[in-house]
Amino acid sequence: MMGDSMLNHILSEYYIPNYILVPESEAKKPPCVPSCPVLVFINSKSGGQLGGNLLSTYRSVLNTNQVFYLGETKPDKVLHQIYATLGSLKQRGDGFASAIESSLRIIVAGGDGTAGWLLGVISDLKLPHPPPVATVPLGTGNNLPFSFGWGKKNPGTDRQSVFSFLEQVKNATEMKIDSWHIIMRMRAPKEGSCDPIGPLELPHSLHAFHRISQTDKLGMDGYHSFRGGFWNYFSMGMDAQVSYAFHSERKLHPEKFRNQLINQGTYIKLGCTQGWMFGSLFRPSPTNIAQIAKVKVMRKQGQWEDLKIPRSIGSIVCLNLPSFSGGFNPWGTPYRKKFLDRGLTPPFVDDGLIEIVGFRNVLHGLVLLAPNGHGTRLAQANAVRFEFKKGAANHTFMRIDGEPWKQPLPADDETVVVEISHFGQVCMLATPLCRSRSMHDPSSPTACYNEDNNSSDEGDSPDDLEEKRKFGAADSFKFPDEFDISYLS
Repeated sequence: MMGDSMLNHILSEYYIPNYILVPESEAKKPPCVPSCPVLVFINSKSGGQLGGNLLSTYRSVLNTNQVFYLGETKPDKVLHQIYATLGSLKQRGDGFASAIESSLRIIVAGGDGTAGWLLGVISDLKLPHPPPVATVPLGTGNNLPFSFGWGKKNPGTDRQSVFSFLEQVKNATEMKIDSWHIIMRMRAPKEGSCDPIGPLELPHSLHAFHRISQTDKLGMDGYHSFRGGFWNYFSMGMDAQVSYAFHSERKLHPEKFRNQLINQGTYIKLGCTQGWMFGSLFRPSPTNIAQIAKVKVMRKQGQWEDLKIPRSIGSIVCLNLPSFSGGFNPWGTPYRKKFLDRGLTPPFVDDGLIEIVGFRNVLHGLVLLAPNGHGTRLAQANAVRFEFKKGAANHTFMRIDGEPWKQPLPADDETVVVEISHFGQVCMLATPLCRSRSMHDPSSPTACYNEDNNSSDEGDSPDDLEEKRKFGAADSFKFPDEFDISYLS
């Protein structure tokens, strides 16, 4: 057992006083500056009952005012107020406030959707010293925490587990990762249903906006634009269909989804019942990607070019981090010579490139269970564009960072366009078990190649920048002001 003096010393390393957290508070400063001041944001709806237990424990060991329940408090308002206070105190010569701002770290406990919410807020606020983020795995997939060494199993919620996690946060290394914007333009459906989720009930990270552009061919009456962001992946096809079925079932029967192992078992069961498990490995699916979409990519210093998608591909993933669907790496570890011959580079998380991978069906996805298993590596790009016209299907399924939706496709002479482009970076906290690799880390290249031949494979000018953004570049990751946090992973 820890003695009181030792416990107080530990807490002082993370403690933030009220005069920084609560406006108009008396300026009572601790005797020493904390080495690792933290703000903690918890989605208590994640992880069954674990989120609520974790909230109670953090509030019992830290200043209650530095631990926030996301069901009651929006992170953009919290961070805006705290950084405004820090800025005001710094102008008055408060060295303690200056030290807090320069060393502040954020802990977010929830699923990938919750973590993405915080990352978007930090990106939008354009803070003078954006705080790095550590993620507590409270969701089902937990791809973001797993990518940076925080694990994928739901954590302990007792005081000792919290102390251990805080120690990891203090010792963690900062790592920049790319941010990706997604913009979708479509004509809103006038009728029809995608029950149990309505036709336009998109993820919270996608929200409507209006853009006026003389060069935007789709900027006409009747078309709606949605924008948002992601940090791990965008996917379309069979994996998103299974995820949609899972989220729909959880929305209808939340009482059945209070345990991570049960959730994962339900996910696997749904994967077997969605019609993908026993699809032919040789005959194209009736809803393969090539039949419903024209795909274009923009490589560095280049223009849009068509990307040929094999007719067998039933699912496509645009991947930024090396963790997908609960820890798998669809890009894999490629054989160096073949990789370089194709003009590809190691899959760094901060190089402005996104990896594009295809899968035929769920059986093809099972190759990820094998050593050096991977999907069909299609391309790396600085931007990706999907164009949908009337064709083989009236809808498809899409997903960004764990949040799926059922996407209506054109029924007549109209176009649905989804465009993904690089948009800045955010800072994560990584443990020594981090799977992600940085282009600025000298040890990274050797970890991104497989030297054994046992892997099978199939600075812009202003004009370039305008071409890159002719469809519209979002300048905000903002979530809607009102949404139900219980539907966020």
